[in-house]
Amino acid sequence: MRTPDVSVGIIMGRTELRFTLSGIYSAAGMDVVTGAQTVRLSDGGMGVVWNGSVYPELCFTPSSYDGDSFELEGVTIGVNFHWERKENQRFRGSLRIIVENGTLTAVNILGVEDYLVSVISSEMRSTSSPALLRAHAVISRSWLLAQMENSNRGVRRSVITASGRGDEIVRWWDHDDHLNYDVCADDHCQRYQGIDRVESSAAAAAVTDTRGQVLTHGGQLCDARFSKCCGGVMEIFSTCWDDTDKPYLAARRDSAASRDFPDLTIEAEAEKWINGNPDAYCRCSDPRILRQVLNGYDREDTDFYRWEVEYTGEQLRGLVEKRLERSIGDIMALRPLRRGPSGRIYSLLIEGSEGSVTIGKELMVRRVLSDTHLKSSAFTVTASDIDSRGIPGRFRLRGAGWGHGVGLCQIGAAVMGELGMDYRTILAHYYPGAEITTLY
Repeated sequence: MRTPDVSVGIIMGRTELRFTLSGIYSAAGMDVVTGAQTVRLSDGGMGVVWNGSVYPELCFTPSSYDGDSFELEGVTIGVNFHWERKENQRFRGSLRIIVENGTLTAVNILGVEDYLVSVISSEMRSTSSPALLRAHAVISRSWLLAQMENSNRGVRRSVITASGRGDEIVRWWDHDDHLNYDVCADDHCQRYQGIDRVESSAAAAAVTDTRGQVLTHGGQLCDARFSKCCGGVMEIFSTCWDDTDKPYLAARRDSAASRDFPDLTIEAEAEKWINGNPDAYCRCSDPRILRQVLNGYDREDTDFYRWEVEYTGEQLRGLVEKRLERSIGDIMALRPLRRGPSGRIYSLLIEGSEGSVTIGKELMVRRVLSDTHLKSSAFTVTASDIDSRGIPGRFRLRGAGWGHGVGLCQIGAAVMGELGMDYRTILAHYYPGAEITTLY
């Protein structure tokens, strides 16, 4: 198998794009194109206007893959998360500009191995421990090639509504809903933020040292999911996405005693676990280790293992009405109905003074109860300031972990690397039963 190329959606939904080509590029039959460029959507929204001409699409191809680069202005990162912002980013490879849904989309096309150097430098710091960088190179490669394989087979899940009855809304969002490129560059897939995130040669060395290595199970590529912090126990696939579990994405404690954890599907046990501070690799407050996994904007908030948010009743009612586009009156209670083995809620009953609604799965819960996203759906609820009608004036949510908690826990893996464990040991801990296979 030769090293494949990957197409990455960087910017979507614009009517104008600005970028600078550093080096010599060819485009639209021109052999030499360089410097600052502007393209815009044509009148009628069917083409790309550049240098006074209209094209169905444009592709700027570098003369030197290693030496040339392009900088895109105003790339949005952290879409819909609390750290959302815009920044300029530089990339290697080709820049393809297409019309998609009546707007412009910028797509970067490059080799998978070069893509991975930026991914592991964007998901964490390129100055992280060699074991962590190698482990992440393997899982990022595995996840990417699995997504591309599914796309080639015509597998498209996009946004799925499993139930839409009047009193129940169950939705999940998966990664493979991009029709015109393989993956996007943001947290919806895996972070890919260009070559300026690569602060040292360590990331490239980790990719080179694991070249072509992927995780497989039963001869199939593993869908190697990962999140920032599992909160002490890894979650299973079906809590977050469709109902087909994968044996290598198992519920395990994030510690050497991987089987030593309570049944967190039981409400009383989940409350005890989340409200406590149990030992785990990811129970880490060492700034030096956290800097390996968390880029600057990730560290603007420091409560990853255990966290709290508080809402007034009015705030919570406003969130529910905004997110669900319906009113159930004042919020009376938030009642977990079903939890996964990490304690993450995937079915939540919201009781209102004018009706009730059940929501799920994991990400739906996080989206409904926040302006952006709750860190996770592993939380307990305390209501207070209850008035004579039984309506609480305040709700406090105490939670565990950051992200869906499935597969590798990035903070836990960073700690394992600091403890001297190699990347194979880290992968065996987070993906039990999976094998490392070299594809190319």
